[in-house]
Amino acid sequence: MSRAAIREGMTDVPLTLRLGTRASPLALAQAEEMAQRLSDASNGEILCELVRFTTSGDQLTTERLINAGGKGLFTRELDRALDDGEIDFAVHSLKDVPADLPAGQEFICFPERSDPREGWLSQKATALDTLPEGAVVGTASLRREAQTLRARPDLRVSTFRGNVQTRLAKLERGEADATYLAMAGLTRLGQADLARPIPLETMLPAPAQGIIGCTARKVVLDEAVYSAFSTIECTSTRQAAVAERAVLKALDGSCRTPIAAHLFRLEDQLRLVCEVIRPDGGETWRAEGGADLDADDDTLIALGEEVGLEIREAAGGDLPAFADD
Repeated sequence: MSRAAIREGMTDVPLTLRLGTRASPLALAQAEEMAQRLSDASNGEILCELVRFTTSGDQLTTERLINAGGKGLFTRELDRALDDGEIDFAVHSLKDVPADLPAGQEFICFPERSDPREGWLSQKATALDTLPEGAVVGTASLRREAQTLRARPDLRVSTFRGNVQTRLAKLERGEADATYLAMAGLTRLGQADLARPIPLETMLPAPAQGIIGCTARKVVLDEAVYSAFSTIECTSTRQAAVAERAVLKALDGSCRTPIAAHLFRLEDQLRLVCEVIRPDGGETWRAEGGADLDADDDTLIALGEEVGLEIREAAGGDLPAFADD
């Protein structure tokens, strides 16, 4: 029986939805933010019970994602819980969600995007170009690694895995001279002052960085819930999510290929910029395209496909990828 059917005839009783989330501090901060937004949008008629999951990706502390299955490691357990009816909806960092959702699931809300920029953290240099020769940059992101080596081929990169707190501790112990953290995550944790934001023009972020995506089974939640989500939905964020994920899918985006993309909102148009970088930073393929400010999903999907195809053709069809360690 659906939650809508259970609630029928009980309109004076607040509806409690089971919200699935990873158990990391950042994921919980995102989930609590969504729970509060839903409560506010419904005047307290919709409440959320957080259901915490430790995902396969959370259990990796030293290994790269490409060696253990890729992006789906951060969503698999939540996807299964949705399909089994253990939760009513899930909250994800959208950059961790594979290009295709499981059959029968859909995105029901994209709230306003947080800061999409990368944050630079180092006790030895104020920026990448001022690090001493041969310094070590810690990151588990293949995109960040490729972007680092493109700018500074003299540097070394070490694998930095773990949540925000773990990576900050590794930096404090001197396991690397610098690292990157997404400004969106630091902002949600109230720690944005720890990092120096890197301009988007200097370091293009991962597709959908800074965006929260809420997923649910199709036609399970009742109209009042969808109405509350529609109040929270941010149109410009949805446009960015659709376009950036479309180019990722067009490039068969996985954790093996360094891909960066961002939808810029200019005064007179939307501008999708994407780049694919050779793992050693030695070569970059870049393409971009525009759309009207009020472009719909179909137009933005077509834009992403067009930009992705241009990069594929420039790269000769096969995209560069990291090999297993």
